[in-house]
Amino acid sequence: MRIVIALGGNALIKKGEKENYSTLINNIKKTCKQIAPIIKKHKVVISFGNGPEIGFLALQNELTKNKVPPMPLDILGAESQGLIGYPLEEQLINSLRDHKKDVATILTQVLVNKNDHAFKNPTKFIGPFYTKSQADKLKNKYQIKKDSNRGYRRVVPSPKPIKILEAKTIQKLLKTTTVIAAGGGGIPVIEEKGKLKGVEAVIDKDLASACLANSINASVLIIITSVPFAYLNFGTKQQKEIRKINLDKIRYYYMQDHFPPGSMGPKIEAAINFLQNKGKKVVITNPENLMKALNDKSGTIIKKK
Repeated sequence: MRIVIALGGNALIKKGEKENYSTLINNIKKTCKQIAPIIKKHKVVISFGNGPEIGFLALQNELTKNKVPPMPLDILGAESQGLIGYPLEEQLINSLRDHKKDVATILTQVLVNKNDHAFKNPTKFIGPFYTKSQADKLKNKYQIKKDSNRGYRRVVPSPKPIKILEAKTIQKLLKTTTVIAAGGGGIPVIEEKGKLKGVEAVIDKDLASACLANSINASVLIIITSVPFAYLNFGTKQQKEIRKINLDKIRYYYMQDHFPPGSMGPKIEAAINFLQNKGKKVVITNPENLMKALNDKSGTIIKKK
């Protein structure tokens, strides 16, 4: 069975933890031990989020711009694929030594529409916080918006993924190899006059993972997040966990705005996109309940019917 596992940021850096190398490695080790049993039995592609990491790379750009020429956002996205992909690949190999299964990280480009409305209305916050005076100085260079009451930050477009450009290569590798791909949602590229061109944007990891899963004819999409279930009325007294649900029902709840756009919303949208195409099952859960959820004994299980 072909499975795509989308690792959320919590599988790499948990809330409240120091965002440093040792923490990253320790969390990756734990995550690899939890997903290794799945890899031993199935053909697996692993994707991951890169929110904190690309933010740090953007900050490094900003702090060293007078000494080192800054790189555009698509290049930073490529850097983050290696930054996370390498230790993830290394720890997976360590976890699978007795199974003798190859692991490879694929630098992944994702095609987006150059006319996507997101380019006219950037909403994705990245990088450091700025004061009002700092933001005023940067407004001619970047698009800056207020991020709640925490300060001002750069915003970039978050266009919808259309196509995973390395999908055929990934399918071929899956015959013998566990593949790490579409890290951070992939590197966003557009087509201009028949040629590819990177753009300053960040693609949602879960939407890209659904696109990837459909591209390689996967049966199951597993979305790893910080909570054991998706919930209705999340954060209220009426909060209720969703266990088993079909596509029509989850689409109804999605249209009723039960899932916030900054958290569970993209995950549910990704689930809908996957199941509307060739997908058979979506699992949403935390790392601790992964194996139970794969066997329909925990987590949120979404199927077509």
